[in-house]
Amino acid sequence: MGSMGIDGIVSGLDTTSLINSLMQAEAMPQTLLKSKVTTTQSFISALQGLNTKVSSLMDAAKAAAKPASWDAMTATSSAKTVTATTTTGAGTSSLSFTVDALAKPQTSVSRAVGSLADLFGDPSATPPVPGTVPAGVTLRTGDGAGDTFTAVPLVGVTDLAGLAGAINKADAGVTATVVKVSDTESRLQLTSKATGAPAAFDLYSGTVTDADAASATVVMARTDAIAAASDAQITLWKGTGAEQKVTSHSNSFSGVLTGVSLTVTAEETTPVTVTVNRDDAALKKLASNLVGALGVVFSEVKSRTAVTTSTSSDGRSVVSGGVLSADSTTRSVNQQVLAAASYPVDGTSPSEVGMVLGRDGTITFDDAKFTAAMAKDPAKVQAVVMGVAQRVEKAAKEISDPIDGTLSLKVKAQESYSKNLSQQVSDWDRRLEVRRAGLQATFTAMEVGLSGLQAQSSWLSGQISSLMANNL
Repeated sequence: MGSMGIDGIVSGLDTTSLINSLMQAEAMPQTLLKSKVTTTQSFISALQGLNTKVSSLMDAAKAAAKPASWDAMTATSSAKTVTATTTTGAGTSSLSFTVDALAKPQTSVSRAVGSLADLFGDPSATPPVPGTVPAGVTLRTGDGAGDTFTAVPLVGVTDLAGLAGAINKADAGVTATVVKVSDTESRLQLTSKATGAPAAFDLYSGTVTDADAASATVVMARTDAIAAASDAQITLWKGTGAEQKVTSHSNSFSGVLTGVSLTVTAEETTPVTVTVNRDDAALKKLASNLVGALGVVFSEVKSRTAVTTSTSSDGRSVVSGGVLSADSTTRSVNQQVLAAASYPVDGTSPSEVGMVLGRDGTITFDDAKFTAAMAKDPAKVQAVVMGVAQRVEKAAKEISDPIDGTLSLKVKAQESYSKNLSQQVSDWDRRLEVRRAGLQATFTAMEVGLSGLQAQSSWLSGQISSLMANNL
Protein backbone atom coordinates (compact mmCIF):
# COMPACT_ATOMS: atom_id res chain seq x y z
CA MET A 1 0.00 0.00 0.00
CA GLY A 2 1.21 3.56 -0.70
CA SER A 3 1.85 6.12 2.07
CA MET A 4 -1.04 8.37 2.98
CA GLY A 5 -0.35 11.96 1.93
CA ILE A 6 -0.77 14.90 4.30
CA ASP A 7 -1.76 17.54 1.78
CA GLY A 8 -0.13 20.80 2.99
CA ILE A 9 -1.35 20.66 6.60
CA VAL A 10 1.88 22.24 7.84
CA SER A 11 3.68 23.48 4.75
CA GLY A 12 0.60 24.78 3.00
CA LEU A 13 1.81 23.09 -0.19
CA ASP A 14 -0.58 21.25 -2.60
CA THR A 15 1.48 18.06 -2.35
CA THR A 16 -1.02 15.98 -4.38
CA SER A 17 -0.68 18.30 -7.37
CA LEU A 18 3.09 18.38 -6.93
CA ILE A 19 3.24 14.56 -6.92
CA ASN A 20 0.96 14.32 -9.99
CA SER A 21 3.16 16.79 -11.88
CA LEU A 22 6.29 14.85 -10.96
CA MET A 23 4.63 11.58 -11.98
CA GLN A 24 3.73 13.03 -15.39
CA ALA A 25 7.40 13.72 -15.98
CA GLU A 26 8.33 10.27 -14.64
CA ALA A 27 5.75 8.64 -16.97
CA MET A 28 7.05 10.24 -20.19
CA PRO A 29 8.97 7.09 -21.25
CA GLN A 30 5.84 4.99 -20.68
CA THR A 31 3.71 7.45 -22.67
CA LEU A 32 6.14 7.12 -25.56
CA LEU A 33 5.95 3.32 -25.26
CA LYS A 34 2.13 3.39 -25.33
CA SER A 35 2.25 5.52 -28.47
CA LYS A 36 4.61 2.97 -30.02
CA VAL A 37 2.22 0.14 -29.12
CA THR A 38 -0.68 1.93 -30.86
CA THR A 39 1.42 2.67 -33.94
CA THR A 40 2.72 -0.90 -34.10
CA GLN A 41 -0.78 -2.35 -33.80
CA SER A 42 -1.95 -0.19 -36.73
CA PHE A 43 1.09 -1.33 -38.70
CA ILE A 44 0.34 -4.99 -37.92
CA SER A 45 -3.33 -4.62 -38.92
CA ALA A 46 -2.28 -3.08 -42.25
CA LEU A 47 0.20 -5.90 -42.90
CA GLN A 48 -2.40 -8.53 -42.02
CA GLY A 49 -4.94 -6.91 -44.36
CA LEU A 50 -2.45 -6.93 -47.21
CA ASN A 51 -1.46 -10.52 -46.43
CA THR A 52 -5.10 -11.64 -46.57
CA LYS A 53 -5.53 -10.05 -50.00
CA VAL A 54 -2.35 -11.66 -51.32
CA SER A 55 -3.61 -15.02 -50.03
CA SER A 56 -6.90 -14.50 -51.91
CA LEU A 57 -4.86 -13.63 -55.00
CA MET A 58 -3.01 -16.95 -54.65
CA ASP A 59 -6.37 -18.80 -54.63
CA ALA A 60 -7.55 -17.02 -57.80
CA ALA A 61 -4.20 -17.66 -59.50
CA LYS A 62 -4.22 -21.34 -58.49
CA ALA A 63 -7.65 -21.80 -60.11
CA ALA A 64 -6.55 -20.09 -63.35
CA ALA A 65 -3.29 -22.05 -63.44
CA LYS A 66 -4.97 -25.49 -63.40
CA PRO A 67 -5.23 -27.10 -66.86
CA ALA A 68 -8.45 -28.80 -65.73
CA SER A 69 -10.04 -25.38 -65.16
CA TRP A 70 -9.73 -24.71 -68.90
CA ASP A 71 -11.68 -27.85 -69.76
CA ALA A 72 -14.89 -26.13 -68.69
CA MET A 73 -17.81 -27.14 -70.89
CA THR A 74 -21.47 -26.15 -70.86
CA ALA A 75 -24.49 -28.10 -72.08
CA THR A 76 -27.72 -26.72 -73.52
CA SER A 77 -31.01 -28.48 -74.28
CA SER A 78 -33.62 -27.71 -76.93
CA ALA A 79 -36.42 -28.60 -74.47
CA LYS A 80 -37.18 -27.10 -71.07
CA THR A 81 -38.17 -30.56 -69.82
CA VAL A 82 -34.62 -31.85 -70.28
CA THR A 83 -31.66 -30.36 -68.42
CA ALA A 84 -28.03 -31.23 -69.02
CA THR A 85 -25.06 -30.54 -66.76
CA THR A 86 -21.39 -31.18 -67.47
CA THR A 87 -18.75 -32.79 -65.27
CA THR A 88 -15.10 -33.71 -65.74
CA GLY A 89 -14.39 -35.30 -69.09
CA ALA A 90 -17.13 -33.62 -71.11
CA GLY A 91 -16.23 -32.69 -74.68
CA THR A 92 -17.80 -30.86 -77.58
CA SER A 93 -20.71 -33.01 -78.77
CA SER A 94 -24.39 -33.15 -79.70
CA LEU A 95 -27.06 -35.82 -79.16
CA SER A 96 -30.76 -36.12 -80.04
CA PHE A 97 -33.28 -38.42 -78.36
CA THR A 98 -36.92 -38.80 -77.39
CA VAL A 99 -38.16 -39.24 -73.83
CA ASP A 100 -40.44 -42.27 -73.82
CA ALA A 101 -41.19 -42.66 -70.11
CA LEU A 102 -40.38 -41.20 -66.72
CA ALA A 103 -39.23 -43.26 -63.74
CA LYS A 104 -42.05 -43.88 -61.28
CA PRO A 105 -42.40 -45.30 -57.76
CA GLN A 106 -44.82 -48.10 -56.92
CA THR A 107 -48.02 -47.19 -55.11
CA SER A 108 -50.27 -49.95 -53.78
CA VAL A 109 -53.61 -49.56 -51.98
CA SER A 110 -55.32 -52.24 -49.91
CA ARG A 111 -59.03 -53.02 -50.07
CA ALA A 112 -61.28 -51.08 -47.71
CA VAL A 113 -61.30 -52.69 -44.27
CA GLY A 114 -62.92 -51.91 -40.96
CA SER A 115 -60.16 -53.34 -38.79
CA LEU A 116 -56.60 -54.65 -38.90
CA ALA A 117 -57.94 -58.24 -38.74
CA ASP A 118 -60.00 -57.59 -41.87
CA LEU A 119 -56.77 -56.85 -43.80
CA PHE A 120 -55.58 -60.41 -43.15
CA GLY A 121 -59.00 -62.08 -43.67
CA ASP A 122 -60.60 -63.75 -46.69
CA PRO A 123 -62.01 -61.05 -48.95
CA SER A 124 -63.70 -63.59 -51.24
CA ALA A 125 -66.10 -64.81 -48.55
CA THR A 126 -69.56 -63.29 -48.31
CA PRO A 127 -69.48 -61.43 -46.09
CA PRO A 128 -65.63 -61.13 -45.88
CA VAL A 129 -64.19 -63.14 -43.01
CA PRO A 130 -61.72 -61.39 -40.66
CA GLY A 131 -58.37 -63.11 -40.31
CA THR A 132 -55.78 -63.38 -37.56
CA VAL A 133 -53.31 -60.57 -37.09
CA PRO A 134 -49.86 -62.19 -37.49
CA ALA A 135 -46.89 -61.55 -35.20
CA GLY A 136 -45.28 -59.70 -38.07
CA VAL A 137 -45.29 -58.93 -41.78
CA THR A 138 -42.53 -58.94 -44.41
CA LEU A 139 -41.70 -56.35 -47.05
CA ARG A 140 -40.07 -57.69 -50.19
CA THR A 141 -38.36 -54.98 -52.25
CA GLY A 142 -36.60 -55.30 -55.59
CA ASP A 143 -37.19 -56.16 -59.24
CA GLY A 144 -37.04 -59.93 -58.81
CA ALA A 145 -33.28 -60.41 -58.88
CA GLY A 146 -31.64 -60.35 -55.47
CA ASP A 147 -34.68 -58.97 -53.65
CA THR A 148 -34.47 -57.73 -50.07
CA PHE A 149 -36.76 -59.14 -47.37
CA THR A 150 -37.42 -56.93 -44.33
CA ALA A 151 -39.24 -58.35 -41.30
CA VAL A 152 -41.66 -55.92 -39.64
CA PRO A 153 -42.75 -57.08 -36.15
CA LEU A 154 -46.30 -56.23 -35.09
CA VAL A 155 -45.96 -56.66 -31.32
CA GLY A 156 -48.65 -54.51 -29.67
CA VAL A 157 -50.09 -53.39 -33.04
CA THR A 158 -53.92 -53.42 -33.01
CA ASP A 159 -55.00 -51.21 -35.92
CA LEU A 160 -54.01 -49.97 -39.38
CA ALA A 161 -52.30 -46.89 -37.96
CA GLY A 162 -50.07 -49.12 -35.86
CA LEU A 163 -49.24 -51.26 -38.91
CA ALA A 164 -48.36 -48.13 -40.93
CA GLY A 165 -46.14 -46.90 -38.10
CA ALA A 166 -44.34 -50.25 -37.88
CA ILE A 167 -43.67 -50.28 -41.64
CA ASN A 168 -42.35 -46.72 -41.57
CA LYS A 169 -40.13 -47.53 -38.59
CA ALA A 170 -38.64 -50.51 -40.48
CA ASP A 171 -37.20 -48.03 -43.01
CA ALA A 172 -37.35 -50.56 -45.83
CA GLY A 173 -37.77 -47.97 -48.58
CA VAL A 174 -41.58 -47.96 -48.39
CA THR A 175 -43.82 -45.31 -46.86
CA ALA A 176 -47.14 -46.37 -45.31
CA THR A 177 -50.21 -44.16 -44.90
CA VAL A 178 -53.75 -44.85 -43.65
CA VAL A 179 -56.50 -43.28 -45.79
CA LYS A 180 -60.00 -43.13 -44.29
CA VAL A 181 -62.60 -43.77 -47.04
CA SER A 182 -65.82 -43.89 -44.95
CA ASP A 183 -67.03 -43.65 -41.39
CA THR A 184 -66.20 -47.32 -40.82
CA GLU A 185 -63.51 -48.24 -43.35
CA SER A 186 -59.96 -47.27 -44.24
CA ARG A 187 -57.33 -48.30 -46.78
CA LEU A 188 -53.60 -48.84 -46.32
CA GLN A 189 -51.50 -47.06 -48.96
CA LEU A 190 -47.89 -48.07 -49.53
CA THR A 191 -45.53 -46.04 -51.74
CA SER A 192 -41.89 -46.77 -52.55
CA LYS A 193 -39.48 -43.97 -51.71
CA ALA A 194 -37.39 -44.57 -54.82
CA THR A 195 -38.32 -44.83 -58.47
CA GLY A 196 -37.54 -47.46 -61.08
CA ALA A 197 -38.00 -51.22 -61.32
CA PRO A 198 -35.92 -52.01 -58.20
CA ALA A 199 -38.39 -49.95 -56.16
CA ALA A 200 -41.14 -52.55 -56.63
CA PHE A 201 -42.38 -54.28 -53.48
CA ASP A 202 -44.74 -56.93 -52.02
CA LEU A 203 -46.25 -57.08 -48.51
CA TYR A 204 -46.52 -60.60 -47.04
CA SER A 205 -48.27 -61.91 -43.92
CA GLY A 206 -45.82 -63.44 -41.50
CA THR A 207 -42.06 -63.90 -41.72
CA VAL A 208 -41.06 -64.67 -45.30
CA THR A 209 -37.72 -65.48 -46.97
CA ASP A 210 -36.79 -65.93 -50.58
CA ALA A 211 -37.10 -69.70 -50.22
CA ASP A 212 -40.80 -69.66 -49.34
CA ALA A 213 -41.91 -66.45 -51.04
CA ALA A 214 -43.72 -68.32 -53.79
CA SER A 215 -46.12 -69.97 -51.35
CA ALA A 216 -46.39 -67.15 -48.82
CA THR A 217 -49.60 -65.21 -48.24
CA VAL A 218 -49.49 -61.91 -50.10
CA VAL A 219 -51.37 -59.04 -48.45
CA MET A 220 -50.50 -56.48 -51.11
CA ALA A 221 -48.75 -57.52 -54.35
CA ARG A 222 -46.74 -55.44 -56.77
CA THR A 223 -48.89 -56.83 -59.56
CA ASP A 224 -51.94 -55.21 -57.93
CA ALA A 225 -50.26 -51.80 -57.66
CA ILE A 226 -52.32 -48.83 -58.81
CA ALA A 227 -48.99 -47.40 -60.06
CA ALA A 228 -46.22 -49.85 -60.86
CA ALA A 229 -42.56 -49.05 -60.28
CA SER A 230 -40.95 -48.41 -63.64
CA ASP A 231 -37.75 -47.11 -65.20
CA ALA A 232 -37.29 -43.95 -67.22
CA GLN A 233 -36.54 -44.54 -70.89
CA ILE A 234 -35.09 -42.48 -73.73
CA THR A 235 -34.56 -43.51 -77.34
CA LEU A 236 -31.46 -42.43 -79.22
CA TRP A 237 -31.45 -41.93 -83.00
CA LYS A 238 -35.13 -42.86 -83.17
CA GLY A 239 -36.35 -44.05 -86.55
CA THR A 240 -32.91 -44.96 -87.82
CA GLY A 241 -31.11 -48.24 -88.14
CA ALA A 242 -29.05 -47.30 -85.08
CA GLU A 243 -32.11 -46.76 -82.83
CA GLN A 244 -31.19 -47.52 -79.20
CA LYS A 245 -33.27 -47.49 -76.03
CA VAL A 246 -31.61 -46.49 -72.76
CA THR A 247 -33.23 -46.91 -69.33
CA SER A 248 -32.56 -45.49 -65.89
CA HIS A 249 -34.01 -46.27 -62.47
CA SER A 250 -34.29 -42.51 -61.87
CA ASN A 251 -35.07 -39.60 -64.14
CA SER A 252 -31.36 -38.88 -64.52
CA PHE A 253 -29.10 -40.48 -67.11
CA SER A 254 -25.36 -40.42 -66.51
CA GLY A 255 -22.70 -41.46 -68.99
CA VAL A 256 -24.85 -41.48 -72.12
CA LEU A 257 -22.53 -38.66 -73.16
CA THR A 258 -19.16 -38.70 -71.39
CA GLY A 259 -19.07 -36.12 -68.64
CA VAL A 260 -22.73 -35.13 -69.14
CA SER A 261 -25.71 -35.81 -66.86
CA LEU A 262 -29.22 -35.64 -68.31
CA THR A 263 -32.37 -35.11 -66.23
CA VAL A 264 -35.85 -35.51 -67.75
CA THR A 265 -39.08 -34.17 -66.26
CA ALA A 266 -41.66 -35.01 -68.95
CA GLU A 267 -42.16 -37.30 -71.91
CA GLU A 268 -41.06 -35.83 -75.25
CA THR A 269 -42.09 -37.50 -78.51
CA THR A 270 -40.31 -34.82 -80.54
CA PRO A 271 -36.55 -35.38 -80.47
CA VAL A 272 -34.67 -33.26 -77.93
CA THR A 273 -31.17 -32.11 -78.84
CA VAL A 274 -28.48 -31.63 -76.18
CA THR A 275 -25.40 -29.70 -77.31
CA VAL A 276 -22.11 -29.50 -75.40
CA ASN A 277 -19.69 -26.65 -76.14
CA ARG A 278 -16.76 -24.86 -74.54
CA ASP A 279 -17.93 -22.70 -71.59
CA ASP A 280 -16.52 -19.33 -72.63
CA ALA A 281 -18.24 -17.56 -69.72
CA ALA A 282 -16.47 -19.80 -67.19
CA LEU A 283 -13.11 -19.32 -68.92
CA LYS A 284 -13.61 -15.57 -69.00
CA LYS A 285 -14.38 -15.66 -65.28
CA LEU A 286 -11.06 -17.43 -64.61
CA ALA A 287 -9.15 -14.55 -66.22
CA SER A 288 -11.33 -11.75 -64.83
CA ASN A 289 -11.14 -13.18 -61.29
CA LEU A 290 -7.35 -13.24 -61.54
CA VAL A 291 -7.25 -9.64 -62.76
CA GLY A 292 -9.70 -8.60 -60.05
CA ALA A 293 -7.59 -10.19 -57.30
CA LEU A 294 -4.46 -8.51 -58.70
CA GLY A 295 -6.26 -5.17 -58.71
CA VAL A 296 -7.25 -5.60 -55.06
CA VAL A 297 -3.61 -6.16 -54.03
CA PHE A 298 -2.32 -3.18 -56.05
CA SER A 299 -5.10 -0.97 -54.68
CA GLU A 300 -4.36 -2.04 -51.09
CA VAL A 301 -0.65 -1.23 -51.46
CA LYS A 302 -1.45 2.12 -53.06
CA SER A 303 -3.91 3.17 -50.36
CA ARG A 304 -1.64 2.05 -47.51
CA THR A 305 1.41 3.87 -48.89
CA ALA A 306 -0.32 7.02 -50.13
CA VAL A 307 1.04 10.40 -48.98
CA THR A 308 -1.55 12.90 -47.78
CA THR A 309 -1.29 16.64 -47.12
CA SER A 310 -3.32 18.38 -44.43
CA THR A 311 -3.33 21.80 -42.75
CA SER A 312 -2.43 22.14 -39.08
CA SER A 313 -4.19 24.45 -36.62
CA ASP A 314 -1.55 27.12 -37.16
CA GLY A 315 -1.99 27.04 -40.94
CA ARG A 316 1.08 24.97 -41.82
CA SER A 317 0.90 22.18 -44.43
CA VAL A 318 1.53 18.77 -42.91
CA VAL A 319 2.61 15.89 -45.14
CA SER A 320 1.82 12.41 -43.78
CA GLY A 321 2.78 9.02 -45.19
CA GLY A 322 0.51 5.97 -45.19
CA VAL A 323 0.92 3.36 -42.50
CA LEU A 324 2.99 1.17 -44.86
CA SER A 325 4.72 3.92 -46.83
CA ALA A 326 8.11 3.36 -45.17
CA ASP A 327 7.94 -0.45 -45.19
CA SER A 328 10.39 -2.13 -47.56
CA THR A 329 8.51 -5.45 -47.40
CA THR A 330 5.37 -3.82 -48.76
CA ARG A 331 7.32 -2.30 -51.65
CA SER A 332 8.86 -5.71 -52.35
CA VAL A 333 5.41 -7.34 -52.35
CA ASN A 334 4.14 -4.85 -54.91
CA GLN A 335 7.20 -5.34 -57.15
CA GLN A 336 6.99 -9.15 -56.99
CA VAL A 337 3.31 -9.28 -57.88
CA LEU A 338 3.66 -6.60 -60.57
CA ALA A 339 6.53 -8.43 -62.25
CA ALA A 340 4.63 -11.74 -62.18
CA ALA A 341 1.55 -10.15 -63.73
CA SER A 342 3.16 -8.01 -66.42
CA TYR A 343 5.96 -10.00 -68.09
CA PRO A 344 5.12 -11.60 -71.45
CA VAL A 345 4.39 -15.32 -71.79
CA ASP A 346 6.18 -16.89 -74.74
CA GLY A 347 6.52 -13.45 -76.30
CA THR A 348 2.85 -12.51 -75.81
CA SER A 349 1.94 -9.60 -73.54
CA PRO A 350 -0.90 -10.28 -71.08
CA SER A 351 -2.57 -7.11 -72.38
CA GLU A 352 -3.16 -8.87 -75.73
CA VAL A 353 -5.61 -11.25 -74.04
CA GLY A 354 -7.38 -8.59 -71.98
CA MET A 355 -5.15 -8.32 -68.88
CA VAL A 356 -4.26 -4.66 -69.27
CA LEU A 357 -1.71 -3.04 -66.95
CA GLY A 358 -1.99 0.77 -66.72
CA ARG A 359 0.86 3.24 -66.36
CA ASP A 360 -0.45 4.17 -62.93
CA GLY A 361 0.11 0.61 -61.68
CA THR A 362 -3.52 -0.47 -61.94
CA ILE A 363 -4.72 -3.52 -63.84
CA THR A 364 -8.04 -3.93 -65.65
CA PHE A 365 -9.80 -6.71 -67.53
CA ASP A 366 -10.72 -5.86 -71.13
CA ASP A 367 -13.72 -8.05 -71.91
CA ALA A 368 -13.73 -7.24 -75.64
CA LYS A 369 -10.02 -8.06 -76.04
CA PHE A 370 -10.40 -11.35 -74.19
CA THR A 371 -13.45 -12.37 -76.24
CA ALA A 372 -11.75 -11.53 -79.52
CA ALA A 373 -8.58 -13.38 -78.53
CA MET A 374 -10.59 -16.47 -77.51
CA ALA A 375 -12.41 -16.47 -80.84
CA LYS A 376 -9.12 -16.21 -82.75
CA ASP A 377 -6.84 -18.54 -80.79
CA PRO A 378 -8.25 -20.05 -77.55
CA ALA A 379 -5.14 -22.20 -77.01
CA LYS A 380 -2.94 -19.10 -77.02
CA VAL A 381 -5.23 -17.30 -74.55
CA GLN A 382 -5.13 -20.31 -72.25
CA ALA A 383 -1.33 -20.46 -72.44
CA VAL A 384 -0.93 -16.76 -71.61
CA VAL A 385 -3.44 -16.65 -68.74
CA MET A 386 -2.13 -19.91 -67.28
CA GLY A 387 1.45 -18.65 -67.57
CA VAL A 388 0.64 -15.41 -65.75
CA ALA A 389 -1.40 -17.32 -63.16
CA GLN A 390 1.44 -19.75 -62.45
CA ARG A 391 3.91 -16.90 -61.87
CA VAL A 392 1.44 -14.98 -59.71
CA GLU A 393 0.62 -18.09 -57.66
CA LYS A 394 4.33 -18.69 -57.04
CA ALA A 395 4.94 -15.06 -56.03
CA ALA A 396 1.85 -14.95 -53.80
CA LYS A 397 2.87 -18.16 -52.06
CA GLU A 398 6.36 -16.80 -51.36
CA ILE A 399 4.73 -13.71 -49.87
CA SER A 400 1.77 -15.07 -47.88
CA ASP A 401 2.63 -18.68 -47.04
CA PRO A 402 1.66 -19.00 -43.34
CA ILE A 403 4.92 -20.77 -42.49
CA ASP A 404 7.67 -18.96 -44.37
CA GLY A 405 6.00 -16.27 -46.48
CA THR A 406 7.90 -12.97 -46.31
CA LEU A 407 4.82 -10.99 -45.32
CA SER A 408 3.68 -13.64 -42.84
CA LEU A 409 7.12 -13.61 -41.20
CA LYS A 410 7.01 -9.80 -41.04
CA VAL A 411 3.63 -9.94 -39.30
CA LYS A 412 4.93 -12.50 -36.78
CA ALA A 413 8.01 -10.35 -36.06
CA GLN A 414 5.88 -7.25 -35.51
CA GLU A 415 3.50 -9.15 -33.25
CA SER A 416 6.47 -10.25 -31.15
CA TYR A 417 7.76 -6.68 -31.06
CA SER A 418 4.32 -5.38 -30.02
CA LYS A 419 4.11 -7.99 -27.27
CA ASN A 420 7.51 -6.86 -25.97
CA LEU A 421 6.40 -3.21 -25.98
CA SER A 422 3.21 -4.09 -24.10
CA GLN A 423 5.29 -5.92 -21.49
CA GLN A 424 7.46 -2.85 -21.09
CA VAL A 425 4.35 -0.72 -20.55
CA SER A 426 3.25 -3.15 -17.83
CA ASP A 427 6.69 -2.99 -16.23
CA TRP A 428 6.46 0.79 -16.17
CA ASP A 429 3.08 0.56 -14.39
CA ARG A 430 4.76 -1.24 -11.51
CA ARG A 431 7.76 1.13 -11.56
CA LEU A 432 5.57 4.23 -11.48
CA GLU A 433 3.47 2.78 -8.68
CA VAL A 434 6.63 2.38 -6.56
CA ARG A 435 7.80 5.89 -7.52
CA ARG A 436 4.45 7.46 -6.52
CA ALA A 437 4.54 5.65 -3.18
CA GLY A 438 8.10 6.98 -2.63
CA LEU A 439 7.09 10.57 -3.38
CA GLN A 440 4.07 10.31 -1.12
CA ALA A 441 6.28 8.98 1.67
CA THR A 442 8.81 11.81 1.15
CA PHE A 443 6.19 14.55 1.28
CA THR A 444 4.50 12.93 4.25
CA ALA A 445 7.83 12.79 6.10
CA MET A 446 8.42 16.43 5.21
CA GLU A 447 5.05 17.44 6.64
CA VAL A 448 5.71 15.41 9.80
CA GLY A 449 9.18 17.01 10.14
CA LEU A 450 7.80 20.50 9.66
CA SER A 451 5.14 19.75 12.22
CA GLY A 452 7.85 18.77 14.73
CA LEU A 453 9.88 21.92 14.01
CA GLN A 454 6.81 24.02 14.40
CA ALA A 455 6.11 22.46 17.82
CA GLN A 456 9.73 23.08 18.94
CA SER A 457 9.54 26.66 17.71
CA SER A 458 6.38 27.25 19.70
CA TRP A 459 7.96 25.75 22.85
CA LEU A 460 11.11 27.89 22.50
CA SER A 461 9.03 30.97 21.94
CA GLY A 462 7.12 30.17 25.12
CA GLN A 463 10.31 29.68 27.13
CA ILE A 464 11.81 32.92 25.90
CA SER A 465 8.65 34.81 26.72
CA SER A 466 8.63 33.30 30.23
CA LEU A 467 12.26 34.28 30.90
CA MET A 468 11.73 37.78 29.74
CA ALA A 469 8.69 38.11 31.97
CA ASN A 470 10.66 36.94 35.06
CA ASN A 471 13.47 39.45 34.47
CA LEU A 472 11.23 42.41 34.41
